[in-house]
Amino acid sequence: MANIATEAGDASSSSSGGRRDRSALILLAGPLGWMTVFYLVPLSILLVHSIWSVEYPEIDHTPTLANFRTFFTTSLYPTILLRTVTMAALVTAGAMVLGYPLAYFLAKRVRRHRELLLMLVVFPLWSSYLVRVFAWKSLLGTSGILNTFLVWSGIVQEPLTVLLYSKWAMYITFLHVWLPFMILPLYTVLDRLPGTLLEASADLGAQGWRTFVRIVLPLSLPGLLAGSLSVFSLTMGDYITPTLLGGPGDQLIGKIVADQFGVANNWPLGATLIIPVLIIISLALFVSSLAGAMERRA
Repeated sequence: MANIATEAGDASSSSSGGRRDRSALILLAGPLGWMTVFYLVPLSILLVHSIWSVEYPEIDHTPTLANFRTFFTTSLYPTILLRTVTMAALVTAGAMVLGYPLAYFLAKRVRRHRELLLMLVVFPLWSSYLVRVFAWKSLLGTSGILNTFLVWSGIVQEPLTVLLYSKWAMYITFLHVWLPFMILPLYTVLDRLPGTLLEASADLGAQGWRTFVRIVLPLSLPGLLAGSLSVFSLTMGDYITPTLLGGPGDQLIGKIVADQFGVANNWPLGATLIIPVLIIISLALFVSSLAGAMERRA
């Protein structure tokens, strides 16, 4: 009788497990179908273009590696790619330096009006990306607020022309535009950090910096990595800021790709230039997942 009951229980567990698996597959069917149709298929079509070539005004569908040879034999494209990676890394580092204290302040120091302050962090995302970029363009221009103040205060005799159409203009704009994407993941993680851990650390005599290094930073690492990945990937793929604020010698890979698809009408070369960007972002995503950015923390 005991064996029969055990077998019946196993059969019931197996049946319920099978139903749960089928339910999970049904729930995943919609998102997977959406991702396949609207992301994977267009991305595959785009990447296939990289092995084609252009015979103006048509595209030659004969497979070739000419675009890859162009990328590796022309110093222009690797140089621009390196410049883009450097800019993305510097913007990510700046967002860490500015975003971490703000997120920690909101999560652990603010007791009143926290929702209002969080709304102020999210508020820039409610406005158009172009509006924010043009705002910085007007601020940094020769007739902008900054130059007007510098001339009025006597710091400079004439408006500075180095502020606009430069790496600095792009860096400041990127940092402002993407900073909320660093603050919000950090705030989410730090807000769930038990205050009892910080109190216990203080009771044991640990100073503030030691508590941060040994407790706060390791536990907030998933949020820091998630925010860094967002800022890095968004900067890597951006082409609007370089177009509006970058100088002729300061262009990033996103602007070059956009020009290949638009001005030059060279889709195969544009698709080829996208591949290194995808590889770099995929590697960053893989490293972040290994470091625990994708783990779910209670």
